[in-house]
Amino acid sequence: MSRKFYDLEYSDGRCFSPYCWRARFALAHKGLEAESVPVRMTDKETIAFSGSKTVPVLVDGENVVPDSWAIAEYLERAYPDAPSLFGGDTGRATCRFVNSWCDSQLLRALFYVIGPDLLAFFLPDDLEYFVRTREKRLGCTFEEMKTQREEREEALWNTLAPLRLMLSKQPYIGGEAPAYGDIIVGATLQWARCSSPISTIKPDDTPVYDWFQRMLDAYGGIARAMPAHPEAG
Repeated sequence: MSRKFYDLEYSDGRCFSPYCWRARFALAHKGLEAESVPVRMTDKETIAFSGSKTVPVLVDGENVVPDSWAIAEYLERAYPDAPSLFGGDTGRATCRFVNSWCDSQLLRALFYVIGPDLLAFFLPDDLEYFVRTREKRLGCTFEEMKTQREEREEALWNTLAPLRLMLSKQPYIGGEAPAYGDIIVGATLQWARCSSPISTIKPDDTPVYDWFQRMLDAYGGIARAMPAHPEAG
């Protein structure tokens, strides 16, 4: 297969990166297959050819595309006859907002809740790198995160308010069917599902919970097929 997808894996082989899941969902949305190439967090040499230090990286024939947003735009441009990710320029602009909200608000809120649970799944070299870089980025230690979980879960609930309100009016962010906005947020929550035993989306949060169940089953159930955290209820 000439199409390859460089993905991030835990030490037990489960794919977890929210950005890689965005690209994985986007490929499925377009009906495209790609050979998955696992990459460790500290393995920069494997993807050095791309000019990027992080995954995802898509290789499609002679085209090398790093970054989840760039991959989505490439797929939309390269495969115009396949189902659209954005639904036109207006949809693309709206998805940029969703992407910005997710990266600046939702990912951070989730990390404060599930961050300590991630540590169990890294090999020693990756673990040292992960702890050092994330504690510097967030301005607190993983031990401090553990002691603040209750208040952080409340903050996460509040962060999800815009999504909750939207999904009380329509089945998907994209309207009647999933689009790239759904992929962005669904991929982020899939990261939490794979990484922590904590149910970050509670069944009584009906609009968000029901939507996430639909996203787990979307695209042939590729998200649900990836095992959740081993201790998840």
